Amino acid sequence: MAKRDSFLLRIKPEMLEALRAWADDEFRSLNGQIEFALHRALEQAGRLPKSQRASPVHADDKPNDNRKSSGSPPEPSKAPTEPSQE
Repeated sequence: MAKRDSFLLRIKPEMLEALRAWADDEFRSLNGQIEFALHRALEQAGRLPKSQRASPVHADDKPNDNRKSSGSPPEPSKAPTEPSQE
C-alpha cells in the first residue's frame, strides 16, 4: 500500500456534512471521498504529475453501485410515449 500522510483539515461544518452525504451516497469513507474530490480537482486543473493522471484504484475510491460519480442522482430514463388513441 502506498505511503499516506495525515494532517488536520479545518472545514466548515456545512461542507463537511455535504461531503459525508456524498460519501454515503457513493459507498465511500469520508476520507476516500475527500481524496477522490481532490484528485479529480487536481486532474482537471492540470496539477497532477503524469504518473498520477489516471484515477487511483482503491476499494475506497470507486462507488459500489451504478450511480454516477458526480454525486448527482441518476437521471430517469425517457421512454418513448405513444399518442393516445381516443
